[in-house]
Amino acid sequence: MNIWDVIWKSIVLGTVQGLTEFLPVSSSGHLVFLQKVMGYDLGGGSMTFVNVMLHFGTLIAVCTVFFKDILGLFKKPFKTLLMLIVATIPAGVVGVLFNDKIEALFEGEKAFLLLALCFSVTALLLLGCELVAKSPKRKERELGWGNAVPMGVMQAVALFPGISRSGSTIVAGTVSGAKTKDVAKFSFLMSIPVILGSVLVELYGFLKEPQFSEAANGGLYTAVGVLVGVLFAAIFGFLAIKVMLKVIGKANYKWFSLYLILLTAACIWIDVLGIMV
Repeated sequence: MNIWDVIWKSIVLGTVQGLTEFLPVSSSGHLVFLQKVMGYDLGGGSMTFVNVMLHFGTLIAVCTVFFKDILGLFKKPFKTLLMLIVATIPAGVVGVLFNDKIEALFEGEKAFLLLALCFSVTALLLLGCELVAKSPKRKERELGWGNAVPMGVMQAVALFPGISRSGSTIVAGTVSGAKTKDVAKFSFLMSIPVILGSVLVELYGFLKEPQFSEAANGGLYTAVGVLVGVLFAAIFGFLAIKVMLKVIGKANYKWFSLYLILLTAACIWIDVLGIMV
């Protein structure tokens, strides 16, 4: 692999990470899919570091868009901050206990079938959410504990690649009756501790492993992959948040569902034909 391969593949991954972290189509599922399809692997454990930093790029995006809201969390009576802490606990517990097992499942030869299953689940959730959101009998209320808890549970479920974090939390908040505007903001704020936690945990684990020294020796290729990927993840993450704030307000999720159904079909097709492992 030459430097130009690293650059264009990092651009693709960074762009896709930025868009899919906040669009309801699963960023982790897309990264697994694309890295397998493109055969992108810098070797020596470098890809772990690159993937962690791609998430850091989207963290920059969400902190930029919601900077004032983040500052507002630390003002009395701290209700939203407390709800965020509680909503983050399920994903934190599941991540600590099962993240390695989940990653191992999606690294095996059945990865594409598992992705197909999870993409299809997200598609169905989004279709159901649109029906609920547009129901004439729907009554909205201020976001509270009855919405934050189910949103937190669904965020934990979304640790499976292919299950969208933003999509599943938006579904939970909408179905539980919260105002769409409140659901949107809370869903994106929920991503901050999860993304930050995963970046710190993965980075700490990576630095402890022997492959860190091997990855560091990757030098230029690893540095270029990280810088390009983070830049594009931040830019397109910012754009994706702006788009989703409008989409959530109108509850138009069917096109995302259609896209996920097509992606499900592609995963099954790849698996059946045995194009790649």
